[in-house]
Amino acid sequence: MNQQPGLFHPSRRLYRFTILLFVSLLTYGSYFAYDSIGAIAPTLMKAWNVNQSDIGKLYTMYSIAAILTVLLGGVLIDRIGTRAASLIFALLVAIGTTIVAFGNNIHVAYIGRFIFGAGSESLVVAQSAILARWFKGKELALSFGIALTISRLGTLFSFNTEELIAKYFGNYSAALWAAVILCLVSLGAAFIYFIMDRHGERALKLQEAGSEDKIVLSDIKKFPISFWYVAILCVTFYSAIFPFTALSTDFFHDKWNIPLTAATSGGFLYQVFNNIIHMFSTAGGTTTIIIAASMFLAPFAGQLVDKIGKRASLMTLGSLLMIPSFLIMAFTMVPPKFPMMILGAAFVLVPAAMWPAVPLIVRKEMVGSAFGLITMIQNIGLALFPYLNGKLRVVTHTYTASMTMFASLGFIGLIFAYLLKRADAHDSGALERP
Repeated sequence: MNQQPGLFHPSRRLYRFTILLFVSLLTYGSYFAYDSIGAIAPTLMKAWNVNQSDIGKLYTMYSIAAILTVLLGGVLIDRIGTRAASLIFALLVAIGTTIVAFGNNIHVAYIGRFIFGAGSESLVVAQSAILARWFKGKELALSFGIALTISRLGTLFSFNTEELIAKYFGNYSAALWAAVILCLVSLGAAFIYFIMDRHGERALKLQEAGSEDKIVLSDIKKFPISFWYVAILCVTFYSAIFPFTALSTDFFHDKWNIPLTAATSGGFLYQVFNNIIHMFSTAGGTTTIIIAASMFLAPFAGQLVDKIGKRASLMTLGSLLMIPSFLIMAFTMVPPKFPMMILGAAFVLVPAAMWPAVPLIVRKEMVGSAFGLITMIQNIGLALFPYLNGKLRVVTHTYTASMTMFASLGFIGLIFAYLLKRADAHDSGALERP
């Protein structure tokens, strides 16, 4: 008589989903820490005696490191495996955020953000490889959705708690140390995954999943023109969204005088709860409208794309929505929560249509190179535009020029979305089919 495996055996669903919990936490801390700078930007500028351009450079340093390491991260995962790689990347994230928290000036923070960026983007690549290792042929799409939702909760909580932490403890460094603590939680999750994965590997004889975002240089010259249209769309879209959120807390506070925290009394945890409940009435919380839209609506948008197709059309619509969103914020006093809702719709539609389009455009054996190259190109934009956003604010003394720049990126994206749709119609029409 064969003995049935126990409830927590690696072959059981409970074991897989316990791994999923800790793998999702791998990037929770890095998402929180990435946006902690933008969440307390007004406070940091006063404490460090710097301007918006200097804050933008902190994001630029992160993306420069990401550009350099995205070429190496996938190779390292393939060489040493997901267990060791995720530990190394999570350790770099924790070291980088610690340096930022220890430093009392912008120059030390630059070093910390560079080290942080070297680990953070590669940790996302490792996370994808881990999910493929444990969920391929099972609940793969569900696992990616859960991991992304938990990660983006880090962004949501960063914008809605960091300024409150700085205010409650009377020191901006408390907010930076909160980011360190959460990155250490992510490092602890990497250790637990290490133990569980090693046990599971022995019990199930698992095969190591390779990095799905690794660039093979010989593939690049074989990509069709449609791929390059998608790559340009990616860089214009994300170069408008993330550099905008890097200084949006300062923008909303500066132009509309929206408070940085919700007015309340009581204990710290009650204030955190109150801040989240009233998130759309604070400057940082207003930023998270687009994050909340993505968290709650992205799974439904993905199902919609699978059902109706129309990927190029949805990318066109998303790019179009960006233009009035930024122009309304640039030239009117309409409360920003309304254009942010429009921008949130774009933030749901474009990624839901864009990322699944890549495997339909390039050959199967080139998909990893395609995703890796798009990620690298995306980070080139994320290195440039946070700096330009801050520089324009310093030179013009308003955010009008910055918002016009972001609207222009939407217009460029609209042009390439149209070119993509035309090229797809000329080829197989795969992007528009369900």
